[in-house]
Amino acid sequence: MKRILLPVVSVLLANLLTLNILFAQNVKQVKLSNFDLQSSAQVTATGGELSEPGYHSPIYWFPVKVPTTVLGGLVANHIYPDPYQGLNNMLIPDASDQFNKEYNLEQYSFLPNDPNPWKKPYWYRTTFQVPAGDKGRHFQLIFKGINYRAAVWVNGKQITDSTQMAGMFADYNLDVTSAIIPGGENGLAVEIYPLDYPGYPSKEQLQALGPFYDNGGPTGDIGKNVTMLCSVGWDWIPPVRDRNMGIWQPVYLRTTGAITIGHPKLVTNLPKLPDTSMAALSLNLTLANHSDEVQNGKLIVSIKPENFTGLPVQFTHSVSIKGNSASVIDLTAGQVNQLLIRQPHLWWPNGYGRANLYRIRLQFMNGTKVDDDTSFVFGIRTVSSQGTLVNGFVRRDFYVNGEKVHLNGGAWVPDMMVNRDSARYDYEMHLCRNANVNLVRIWGGGVTPPDAFWNAADKYGEMVWSDFWITGDTQGEFKGSPDWPLESSVFIKNIVSTIYRIRNHPSLLVWTGGNEGHARKELYDAMRNNVISLDGTRPFIPCSSGFAKLPAGWAASYPDNMASGVYSSGPYQWEDPKVYYKKVDNGGDWVFKDETGIPSQPPYNTLVKTIPDLVWDTKLPFPLNNSWGYHDACTGAARYDLYIDEMVKRYGQPSTIKEFSDKMQLMNWVGYQGIFESAGHKLNETGGVMLWKLNAALPSVVWQIYDWYLEPNAGYYALQNAVEPLHIQFNQDDSTVAIVNRMHHATGLLTATAAIYNTDSKLLKSFKVAHLGLGEAGNQEAIQLKDFLSSAQGISFVVLNLSDASGKPISHNVYWLAPGNNFSGFNGLARTQVQVKLIKSEKGLSEDKWTLQFTNNTDKLAFFIRPALMTAGAEVMPGYWTSNYFTLAPGESATLSVSAPTAKLGNQKPYVEVEGWNLDKQEVALSAK
Repeated sequence: MKRILLPVVSVLLANLLTLNILFAQNVKQVKLSNFDLQSSAQVTATGGELSEPGYHSPIYWFPVKVPTTVLGGLVANHIYPDPYQGLNNMLIPDASDQFNKEYNLEQYSFLPNDPNPWKKPYWYRTTFQVPAGDKGRHFQLIFKGINYRAAVWVNGKQITDSTQMAGMFADYNLDVTSAIIPGGENGLAVEIYPLDYPGYPSKEQLQALGPFYDNGGPTGDIGKNVTMLCSVGWDWIPPVRDRNMGIWQPVYLRTTGAITIGHPKLVTNLPKLPDTSMAALSLNLTLANHSDEVQNGKLIVSIKPENFTGLPVQFTHSVSIKGNSASVIDLTAGQVNQLLIRQPHLWWPNGYGRANLYRIRLQFMNGTKVDDDTSFVFGIRTVSSQGTLVNGFVRRDFYVNGEKVHLNGGAWVPDMMVNRDSARYDYEMHLCRNANVNLVRIWGGGVTPPDAFWNAADKYGEMVWSDFWITGDTQGEFKGSPDWPLESSVFIKNIVSTIYRIRNHPSLLVWTGGNEGHARKELYDAMRNNVISLDGTRPFIPCSSGFAKLPAGWAASYPDNMASGVYSSGPYQWEDPKVYYKKVDNGGDWVFKDETGIPSQPPYNTLVKTIPDLVWDTKLPFPLNNSWGYHDACTGAARYDLYIDEMVKRYGQPSTIKEFSDKMQLMNWVGYQGIFESAGHKLNETGGVMLWKLNAALPSVVWQIYDWYLEPNAGYYALQNAVEPLHIQFNQDDSTVAIVNRMHHATGLLTATAAIYNTDSKLLKSFKVAHLGLGEAGNQEAIQLKDFLSSAQGISFVVLNLSDASGKPISHNVYWLAPGNNFSGFNGLARTQVQVKLIKSEKGLSEDKWTLQFTNNTDKLAFFIRPALMTAGAEVMPGYWTSNYFTLAPGESATLSVSAPTAKLGNQKPYVEVEGWNLDKQEVALSAK
C-alpha cells in the first residue's frame, strides 16, 4: 500500500456549501431491515436460489426486523414465550443437547424433527431496489455484527462463506458490485451458523437462595468461541437458549463511486499541556480505487462544532490513486494549518466539564461528482495513565486533558438478547450521567456494544473502559483453558475490526486484555500490539483484576509497562459502611477497586413486573418464591439471603411486599452511600471505585443501580449524592463530617452545618463551621461528632448541609444511626407532610423538564421522600431526577428538577406523585389549572 503526502489547498466556504448539496446525492447508505427468517432444517433451497429476487418459498417464513437474533425473531413471532418474564426460559430448548435432556427441554422445539432447534443454520432473506441511475457505481454490503458465522449470497452469486465471516465482534464490508442489478429488485440471502461450541450451561437457578451459580458453565467451554461469553449463563443472567446466534447489528447497502474512504483515524493532541489553548489534530485514512484506471481527485475535509456554536474549518487535498490499489493519507497540523485548532472546546468527562463535540466530514470529489462521503463525531481531548506504587500495591491513575480524574462508575452488561436500540442506549447513558457516574466498563464476558452506545457515551461525557472478550471463567484462571478461543485468526480479526470501529470515540478511555484472567500469549500480544499500532492514543492494561498475574516476561501495561493497578474481588454482598471505610483506610486492593457491589433490590413498582408471581413460598424468607431465583436471587457472591437477614435485623420483619421493598431501599441507600463515600474519604489516595454492576441484562433483583425497566433504586440516588462535584459527608467509622471536592478547581469559601435529631424530630444538637474550602481536589474534615454521638440514645438522624459564601445550598446529606443498628423505631415515625410547588416547566425538542420545590413546614422530620413522574397511573421511565429518596428536617426545603424523554410522555398529562416513609401519598399537577 502506497503512502502519499501531497500539498493541501484551501477551498472557499461558499463553494463547499454548494458542492455539499450535490455530493449528498451521489453517496447513499440504506439500512436493510425487513427480512424473513427460517431454519435450514425447513428449507431445501440453496443460497443461490434463496437470493434470487423472484424466489417463492413453498413454506412459511417468519417476518423479522433486523437487527435481531434468531430467538428474538421467533419470540417476536410468538413461537416462543418472552424469556425475560417469569420462568418462560424453561419453555425454550437450549443449544446444548445434554442440557435439554437433563431439563426435558426437547419437548419445546418448534421444529418437528429436530429436538434442538439451534443446531442447524438459519436463513435471513430480503429483497431491495437499486435505481437504474446507480449503474456503474460501487456497491458495498455492510454487516455491523453477526453471530457466529455467516455466508452471503446476492442475486444468485455467493459473496463470502462461513470461513471468512466468523466471530461476534467484527464488522464486514463486502464488495457486491458485480452482483447488484441496478434498475430492479435485488435479492439477499444470509446463512447464519450457530456457535461452533454452544457451551454447557450451569444448573438453572430454579430455586430462590439456591446453590452457587457456575459462571460460564461448569467447564467454561463457551470460551472456545469469540462471542458473548455470558450467553451460556452467569450469576446474573440465565442461559440464552440460542446463544444469540443471528444478525445482531444492522445491515447496510452502501452506494459510492470508484473511490472509497476507509479506516479514518483522527488523533487530537494538546501539545502545550497544562495550557489547553491550542490543539493539534492529525488525520489518517485509506483511499481505495476499485476501478482499473488512475483516479485523480480531491479529498475535502470539513470540521465543525456538533453541540456548540462556532466557525467550521475546511480544506482540500489533491490525490492521485492508481487503478485497483489503495493509498494511505497522512495529514498533520504541521502540514495543514487548518488542523491547528486555537481555543478548542474540549471534551471533558461527566463532572469535569462539558462534553464538547465536533463533526468531521470527509468527501472524495472525482471531477464534478463525489465518490465517497462520510462523517463522524469526535472530541478534542487527551487521555493518559500512570501506575503508582502505594504500600506494595500498584494504583492505576487516569488523566484527561492533563487533569487527574477519579473514576466513579461500574460494569455495564449487554441485554440478554442484545436487542437494545439507539433510544435505549441514549436513555441508559443519560441515566449514568444523571447519577454522576463518569465511567462505564464494558465487561469482558459481554459484548463490545454497537455504535449507538458509543455515540451516547460521547454525548453524555461517559468515559468507557473496554475489556476484550476474555474471562477467568473461560480462559483458564478459574476454569476453561488458555487454549480457548480455539481459532486465533478469528479472535485477532475481531480485535482489529473493533479497534478500527471505536478508536475515534472520545469516550473510550482504556483498553484491557480481559476480565479476571489472561488470554494465551499469542492472543494477549495481539491485543496489546494492535492497540498500540492501530490506536496508540490510549492506555492498555493487562486485565480488569489484581489477582490474575501476568506470567514472567510478558509486556505489561502500555505505555508504562507496570501492572494493571486495578482490583476486583468484591465484596459483592451488602456490608455496613464501616467495613468500606476500614478497607479504604487499609489501602491494599482498595487503592483502585474495579468490582464491588450489593444485591440492590428494585423498587416495588418494577418488582411486581420482575417477579410476576408474587405469591410467597412460606418455606423461604418473606416474600420469596422460586421465580426470584431465576431472576438472580441466588446465594452466590451477592448473598441475597444475608441481604434479607440484615434488613430484617435492622428494620424489622416486613408484613407486606410493599413494606419489604421499601425497607430494601433503605438498605440500598446505606450500602451504596458507604461504598462511594468511603472512596471519597481518600479521594487522592484512591484511583476510583466501580460497581458490579450498573444495569441489568433482564428483569433482575440484584447488582444494579437502575433496573431493566430503567427504574433507579434508592442506591442510584445515594451514588448520585455521594459523588456530586462538591459534597458533604459523614464518616460512620470515626464520626467526622468532611467536605469532598471532586472538581479540578478551588471551592471558594464554604460553610458546613450538622444537626442531630431523634425519632421525635427533636433537635438534639447542632454544629456550624464557616470559612472552609479546598484549593484543589481532595477532602477536608469539618466537624467532629464522635463525642456527642457516643452517648446518644436510640435512633439519631444526622442532617448535613453545605453552602457557599453567599449562602446558596450546595450539598445536602442525611444519615441514620442507632446502637446495635436497631432501627425498628422507624416503624413508629410520626406521620407528616411536605408542600410541593411547581417552580418552572420547560418544553424541549426531545425532553420536557420541570423544577419543583419541596418544603417541610412542619415540626416533624420528613423521611425518605420519593417523588415519581407519572402519566395515567404509571411512572415514566426513564425519569431523570436531580435527587430522590431524600429527607427534610423541620423547616428545610429542597429544589429538585426532573426531566423525561418526550417520546415516553405520550399525549397524557404528566404529574408528580410524592410519597415517603412517613408521608401520605399526594399528587402534584405539572400544568396550570
